Amino acid sequence: MDMERNGRSRWRPVVSVCGKWGIAILASLLLVEHGHAVDAHPSEHWVGTWAAAPQPSMPGALETFRNQSARLILHTSVGGSKVRIRISNLYGERPLTLGAAHVARVSSGADIDPATDRALTFGRKAAAITIAAGESITSDPVGFEVPVASTLAVTVFLPLETAAKTSHFFASQTSYVSPAKGDFTAAAHFPIEKKIESWPFLSGVDVVTTPNARSIVAFGDSTVDGDGSTPNANHRWPDFIAKRLEGRDVGVLNEGIIGNRLLANSPHASEFGDALGEAGIARFARDALDQAGVSHVIVRIGVNDIGFPGSFAPDDAPVTADALIAGYRKLIAAAHARNVRIIGTTLTPFEGAKVAKNYYTADKEIVRQQVNAWLRETREFDGLIDLDQVLRDPDHPARLLPMYDSGDHLHPSDAGYAASADAVDLSLLEVR
Repeated sequence: MDMERNGRSRWRPVVSVCGKWGIAILASLLLVEHGHAVDAHPSEHWVGTWAAAPQPSMPGALETFRNQSARLILHTSVGGSKVRIRISNLYGERPLTLGAAHVARVSSGADIDPATDRALTFGRKAAAITIAAGESITSDPVGFEVPVASTLAVTVFLPLETAAKTSHFFASQTSYVSPAKGDFTAAAHFPIEKKIESWPFLSGVDVVTTPNARSIVAFGDSTVDGDGSTPNANHRWPDFIAKRLEGRDVGVLNEGIIGNRLLANSPHASEFGDALGEAGIARFARDALDQAGVSHVIVRIGVNDIGFPGSFAPDDAPVTADALIAGYRKLIAAAHARNVRIIGTTLTPFEGAKVAKNYYTADKEIVRQQVNAWLRETREFDGLIDLDQVLRDPDHPARLLPMYDSGDHLHPSDAGYAASADAVDLSLLEVR
């Protein structure tokens, strides 16, 4: 959270005691800075291996847990010898209590390899923790060999009635919820009451790795989040980038949110409520620049800014190219102030988009072309990936090439995401 915006002191306690689940942490309050646990071993080199942007729950799709465990499945990028996880209660309206948390390698489905199972603790070895509304917390480090491109399970026990007001609801990954019978965080064979396609509360996994390792953040909208890709296949655009970078000690973090806009928050009055997230310029520091070991951010956002007015946001004024360019310049300035390189991408075609009436119009296409012309001609970003050129139909440049179209004329298919990753000049992602 932004300290100046909240008017709070730079250091503050975020852990509260909640019944029997707070006893283990009563002796020592965890102090955090900017929502992250203080690193007890500053000489260790931490980088992000996986991330998901926290967002408010979707109206009508709120997951609620009652004395249940959730086994959350994720795919890593870079490997390491220690691990820590980040739990977010950013949009919670009440404290979030975890009775226990574990991490392990997945054997298949919801089951884990018990030899790899590790209990996680928080705030000087507390197994149970309560996180204040609006806050996030990072677990204590634990020795755990994380292979490159591996599948992990983070399992959390929620002993109290808990509504997942903070979640990442478009996971394109199946996770699992136990029956209401208590703590199954260490269960090798996980009992399944239901499957979910979201990541409640979990927002990051970091590893200790080599001193020269670093992470790259892919920041943006549904085309970063992976809409249009095959579920459980790890065929999102950032996944394909990570595949190209394997063996280089580089983590790739997916900070995409479906429906996200650069300049405006989720259209509150729409069917989505606040679920499409804060404006990109508002969440950029938290979701991109604050990631462990970040050296580069790739920005892929702006199509929804053009498409939403008159469709999902019927009362919003049309967005101009000048407004989008001004927004990009804010991201560039913020990244450079943190000594992070920032790579832009051209806006891809969306004529015929089936997502909503009037999402595409001829006037909106003009704005897209104006923004792309600025991106190509001015080069204010530290580099450019011309995804428009890669994905457009040469015979109909306002549309996606059919072989790269997932079918809705807006989101790429697996093949489109793979081609988008192949178009990345890896020299743009080198440290300079």
